[in-house]
Amino acid sequence: MDSVVREEKKSDLMELVILVPCCFFLVALIKFLYDYLWVPLRIQHMMNSQGIKGPPYRFIHGNSKEVARMEQEALSKRVALTDDIFPKVLPHFYAWINRYGRNFVYWNGARPELVISEPELIKEVLQTSEKKIQEKSLSDIGKEFLGNGLLFIAGEKWAKHRKLANHAFHGESLKNMTPAIIASVETMLEKWKGQEGREIEVLKEFRLLTSEVISRTAFGSSYLEGEKIFAMLQKLTIIMSRNLFKTRIPLISKLWKSSDLLESEKLSKEIKDRVMKIVKKREDEAVNGEVNSFGNDFLGLLVNAYHDSDEKNRFSLEDLLAECKTFYFSGQETVNSLLSWIVLHLAIHGDWQEKARREVIDIFGNQNPHLEGVAKLKITTMIINETLRLYGPSNGLARAVTREVQLGKLLLPANISILPLYIGIHHDPHFWGDDVHHFKPERFAEGIAKATNYTAAAFLPFGLGPRSCVGMTFATIETKIVLSMILQRYTITLSPAYIHSPISILSIRPQHEIQVILEPLHHNA
Repeated sequence: MDSVVREEKKSDLMELVILVPCCFFLVALIKFLYDYLWVPLRIQHMMNSQGIKGPPYRFIHGNSKEVARMEQEALSKRVALTDDIFPKVLPHFYAWINRYGRNFVYWNGARPELVISEPELIKEVLQTSEKKIQEKSLSDIGKEFLGNGLLFIAGEKWAKHRKLANHAFHGESLKNMTPAIIASVETMLEKWKGQEGREIEVLKEFRLLTSEVISRTAFGSSYLEGEKIFAMLQKLTIIMSRNLFKTRIPLISKLWKSSDLLESEKLSKEIKDRVMKIVKKREDEAVNGEVNSFGNDFLGLLVNAYHDSDEKNRFSLEDLLAECKTFYFSGQETVNSLLSWIVLHLAIHGDWQEKARREVIDIFGNQNPHLEGVAKLKITTMIINETLRLYGPSNGLARAVTREVQLGKLLLPANISILPLYIGIHHDPHFWGDDVHHFKPERFAEGIAKATNYTAAAFLPFGLGPRSCVGMTFATIETKIVLSMILQRYTITLSPAYIHSPISILSIRPQHEIQVILEPLHHNA
């Protein structure tokens, strides 16, 4: 009898052992189908019913495979020397805008993303309370790239970080940075004297220059000291860019790390080690009495905040590292790309090059630029704005809807992302006319407001609202000083070796090099 009972208990136990995993598997399967089938189809139906169409959702992958295919096709095609670059740099968005309209939904895996290129909707998104629409959370690779820096934090923490950055890049601080910018440009121009009349690759030259400028002005160091940091950030940029549209399944991602994630973790650790050496050097200088404080540049303000006795104002080590990475990257990348595209257009459009040169010489003669004169450079400002319109940031940072929210006439569900598509507005003939793809700085002759017909969100190279780029004024001043000093000395022509192929790697940059030929002006010969 006892043996029968034991057998029954054993049988019940075996059934339980089999049943529990089966239940877990069934629950996991239901949850998986709910997240990857039911929710996407429900959201797709909800958006379609409001007139927002888009490419249909594909199970698990969303539209990631279509994006990869269209990007590969665009990369393989040669393009003419034209500023109609939208189909080249973001072929999927270009195709979907033409098919579905200015606002559409596409699928990054199972995550829906509402892409908007109507100024009023973009303005509303950029000025909406963070309680409803927040910065989109970063992927694992994104966290290694720029971490919890100013671009991706919110609330009181963002306000604290923004206040520090405002202090570092505005007012008297900018005036104090001017000599360092001029000295960096002079070093570059001295090297150019040995290459006059020969081909120069300006993208590389400006990368070195802008790296030196941000190193000197923000970190009190030099390009050589931060060289490895810049190189590793460039690698992280490429890794981040190629993973933007890759499908990630959370459970699998936690159990298995991709080679790109492992590489990004390794690079992030190396960047941390090198940044900490620069921080330690600054701390030692203060402790040893070599300087009175940690300094008033960006790094000094960060180190001061790191050592602040008030917990409310104190920065953590993670905060310090994230902001160093953010400003090393954005301080170099933004101006490097902008200068390269401007020089390309001045080489192509000799009339505008000559107009800009006359203005520079009228204001500065053969003297170095000064801030009072920089503010009077109207022609140069027009050229900068038109280049930013054509080759500025392709899109803003994606926002995440945290709960059901009204956007214009649209009712958006929770867990949808919103992507302001700047290139969609900047290349839209509805706002800029039939000559939208032509380089015409004169459209900005009476200022940005007149050029956009007083539509605030029609021109967004540096964003809009409270989260607009904190380094906008610094980047503009640096660009004007560099261009002025080049135009005082050289005429620029385009090399026959140049191949026009802009691509989007977070920013719009040349796939190949930008080669120009510099000839000294007669009075500098």
